[in-house]
Amino acid sequence: MNSKVEKYGLQAVERPRIKATRKLDLSGPEGQQIVKSETKLALRTHRNTFRKLADM
Repeated sequence: MNSKVEKYGLQAVERPRIKATRKLDLSGPEGQQIVKSETKLALRTHRNTFRKLADM
């Protein structure tokens, strides 16, 4: 990334890492619902990519 930015005459800046402040508990019915909904979203968003990978 730095070389891409510097190619345009800009100076690269170091950004601080943002650490997670909470732990997410995926056990139980609420956790299962989170996993299911996020999986559906990923499958819907990247439908063509998964289709191409399946055809390989």
